[in-house]
Amino acid sequence: MTIHPTDLFRALSDATRLRMLLLLHGEGELCVCELVHALDLGQPKVSRHLAMLREMGVVATRRQGQWVFYRLHPEMPPWAHAVLDAAATGMAEDATHRADRQRLRHMAKRPGAACEV
Repeated sequence: MTIHPTDLFRALSDATRLRMLLLLHGEGELCVCELVHALDLGQPKVSRHLAMLREMGVVATRRQGQWVFYRLHPEMPPWAHAVLDAAATGMAEDATHRADRQRLRHMAKRPGAACEV
C-alpha cells in the first residue's frame, strides 16, 4: 500500500481525524456508531472525516450486517505506524483523548442497539 507522507500528516493535522485515528490505534477496529459516541459528534461529521481517511488510504473498512467497521489500513507502511505510535504516546494524557476513551468505555451495547447509523 502506498500512502504519501503528506496525506498522513494532513490526516493528523485535523483534530477530529487525529482523535479518530488515536481511537482506532488503541482499539483496533470501531463501528461508526462507536466513534460518534466516543467523539460526541454528529454522525454526518464523523462519516465525512472517515470518508476522507479512507480516500487517503489511512483506514480500511469491513462490513458486518448493517454495521461498517473502520480500522487502520492493514497495509500501512511501518513508517506510518511509527508516526501513529508517537502521536498516541504524545496524546496519552491529553484531556480530550482521555474523555474520548472514557466515553467509549462507558458506551452501552457496543456495537449493537446503540448504533443507529
